[in-house]
Amino acid sequence: MSEPTRYQTGPVELPLRLDPEPTPVDGCPYCTELARVRSWARAGGDMTTVSDCNVFLRRHPEGHR
Repeated sequence: MSEPTRYQTGPVELPLRLDPEPTPVDGCPYCTELARVRSWARAGGDMTTVSDCNVFLRRHPEGHR
């Protein structure tokens, strides 16, 4: 069995994602609704919902991105 670390380790640095936001596909009602919710969330300062909408747009169940 190894000895536990007795000193504080440095912080974990995660990469900064600078990917552009996904754009909705024209004519898709699901994409249109997600884009509308995302814009309302951004206007209200709810960046968690903005991020969730971006994930849903990237992982669209119909497969278009």
